[in-house]
Amino acid sequence: MSESLSTFTSSAPMSSASSSAGTARPRVAIVGGGVIGLALAWKLARADCAVDLFEAGATGQGASRAAAGMLAACAEAEPGEEGLLALNRESQTLWPRFAAELEAESGFPVDLRTEGTLTIALTADDLARLRHLYTFQTSLGLPVEWLSATEVRRREPYLSPKLAGGIFTPADHQVDNRKVAAALKVAAQRTGARLHERTPVAKVETAGGRVSGVVAAGSLHAADVVILAAGAWSRGVPAAPATPLPVRPIKGQMLSLRMDTVAPILNHVLWAPNAYLVPRRDGRLIIGATTEEKGFDASLTAGGQLALLTNAWRALPTLEELPIAEQWVGFRPGSRDDAPILGPSPEVEGLVYATGHHRNGILLLPVTTAVISDFVLDGRMAPVAAAFGVDRFLPRAAAE
Repeated sequence: MSESLSTFTSSAPMSSASSSAGTARPRVAIVGGGVIGLALAWKLARADCAVDLFEAGATGQGASRAAAGMLAACAEAEPGEEGLLALNRESQTLWPRFAAELEAESGFPVDLRTEGTLTIALTADDLARLRHLYTFQTSLGLPVEWLSATEVRRREPYLSPKLAGGIFTPADHQVDNRKVAAALKVAAQRTGARLHERTPVAKVETAGGRVSGVVAAGSLHAADVVILAAGAWSRGVPAAPATPLPVRPIKGQMLSLRMDTVAPILNHVLWAPNAYLVPRRDGRLIIGATTEEKGFDASLTAGGQLALLTNAWRALPTLEELPIAEQWVGFRPGSRDDAPILGPSPEVEGLVYATGHHRNGILLLPVTTAVISDFVLDGRMAPVAAAFGVDRFLPRAAAE
């Protein structure tokens, strides 16, 4: 664990973002009850902050429920995202301790699985692309291993006979995101956070250039610090004079099949051409995901579901006998550069952002929790998150 993120249970002095006097902890209002908001409520309440969390629906829904729970910092590394890769890798190293603390606090398992991830090729073109990815990954010093088709099939014998090769990333794990959300809700409540479900926030109230609270259910709830963690809905929470956030919903269709729990047909997280497959301990096999710029369109489409099943079947033909367990749509919170927005607003004192995580919300949960809770408690932003402030989207005058 890095020195900048040395603990999840900081006892550092009150943040300069707070207007409270003496050594009292700030009053914190969190807008958004996904895993990010719930984790921050847990950690800040545990550090003796008075915490109120407001969620328009039920907590743990939205992208937190829709996700696949992959911790795929290495497999998803892309050219041009080296800065994001550093943040992703930092969070990846924090996950084991985060999971252990959460399970101890809540008493519920989160199913952190460490079998690793396989990325496979099925055709000559797939293989060429995969070798290019492997070259890029090794140039960054990532822990990856090239596997022949025989070596891949030794790990996963039910894969397609057309298999051409693969990459094994032992550090890319998975967690059951729905169990994480459920555990976080219990942990937040046990540490004293007040959760206001089905209570949408109309706006962040400001006075004299700083926050004074949030308006919800027709009333002002006073706060020294407001954390905006509303995911794809973050832009719809006004906080004038702060500039609206460049966060949009990116639709993703997914589904799950039901495997035999004793003899599952897949044990590793699998990245196949145009689909990923994630096996769960309870027998579910998660298949995802489409990427659609359709706003908040929650409809399942024949084309989207057909594409997912077809691409998954090409990699794992035996799944055609499995029953469909569930089909759903989620909305990733995408920023303009598809990287998270973390840290204080330069326009409104006491307003803090923890949103825009796009496809990495579950992966970035521990590092976001550490970075933002540390900032609220001691006023310092960890260097690993310095490049992800909202100021990168603001006109120069506003940022200064």
